[in-house]
Amino acid sequence: MNIILFDDKTIRQNLLPLTFTRPVADIRTGILTIAEKWKHFFKDNVSYLTQDYLQAKFPSKPGTENVYVNGAICPDVALVVKIRSLEPGKALFKNKELIAFHADSYSFNKLSEFYSHTFETAGEYPSDVHFVREVWHIFQYNGQQIRSDFDFITTGLKSQPITDPYTIVYNPENIYLEEGAEVKAAILNASNGPIYLGKNAKVEEGAIIRGPFSLGEGSIVNMGGKMRGDNSIGPYCKVGGEISNSILFGYSSKGHDGFIGNSVIGEWCNLGADTNSSNMKNNYAEVKLWNYAKAGFKNTGLQFCGLVMGDHTKAGINTMFNTGTVTGVSANIFGAGLPRNFIPSFSWGGSSGFETYQLRKALETAEKAMERRGKVLTEVDKAILSKVFELEREYRTWDRKQEIHISQN
Repeated sequence: MNIILFDDKTIRQNLLPLTFTRPVADIRTGILTIAEKWKHFFKDNVSYLTQDYLQAKFPSKPGTENVYVNGAICPDVALVVKIRSLEPGKALFKNKELIAFHADSYSFNKLSEFYSHTFETAGEYPSDVHFVREVWHIFQYNGQQIRSDFDFITTGLKSQPITDPYTIVYNPENIYLEEGAEVKAAILNASNGPIYLGKNAKVEEGAIIRGPFSLGEGSIVNMGGKMRGDNSIGPYCKVGGEISNSILFGYSSKGHDGFIGNSVIGEWCNLGADTNSSNMKNNYAEVKLWNYAKAGFKNTGLQFCGLVMGDHTKAGINTMFNTGTVTGVSANIFGAGLPRNFIPSFSWGGSSGFETYQLRKALETAEKAMERRGKVLTEVDKAILSKVFELEREYRTWDRKQEIHISQN
């Protein structure tokens, strides 16, 4: 059985700017990405059905027996059992929302036709389904997803020991270290949730970590870092300062002092020293966040909501982000003061105003950043970034009156 994780078009729009550069199922929430969760149950028989410009990097691999699953859904054992039993020509729903269907090969553009297709229903799925429908869901339910991932990843496995005599550990049974993970003179408190350290991950001296917490392969918590819980740090990241209820997807750095909370940071991002993000308004009001589907601000219903940052975006030293800020892909933000709380992709500037970050220069920066980690910006990557540059052109040409409107919402 091939599992093909498809992008629901409405959900994909709600998850921008993170889905400008990846399918919905490549979003990290908990220890793993959504796709990695499905791969745990179906091994390598998992692929993507996404926007055409992303398909070269995230291909669809249909076989003779295909089940198309909504890529915004995090699996659990009961759902996997139900999907395994799904017969050809039948579809599974939850509250009229498509979970999965068993069918022949589909293109992304044909997916919309499915909703009027004459597939037989396999019935209403009776249990709860965990959808990631909005960008704030990624951090809102991150602690829950860390716990879930920890349970099925570590079942039957034995953790590497913590040998450092100066490390203080609370609830060691809730701590798991992969091969090569290293902890020195730190405090690990797994009383409120598990702590997972990936292969060759490092926790340096004086770091304080409270679970639920996940540190990806090759990632580092710098000296004195304060990880306050419900945090997921993807592979090959460097983190320090204070982080609360936030996710870094991978290859990103927030290595210095400064605070981020209730935030989602994409891949290949860098937050300069003493960068801070507010996660609560002074009047305690619910936070509104820029939504691409609405082309305006959407109420999150949350009192705590910080920063959502697309891939390859950089923030200079002492950058201050206001509550509920969204930055697109490959933006370069710097200078004193608070920049507006929606910054389109390929913007260059800060509180005094923005101009277009020229595509050629942005690609040069991305190449250099990736070279430092032994990675190559491929022609496929360049094509994706070039497409995003065009997709956000309309937002970079807004006049000053519209800029003022954005900054006041």
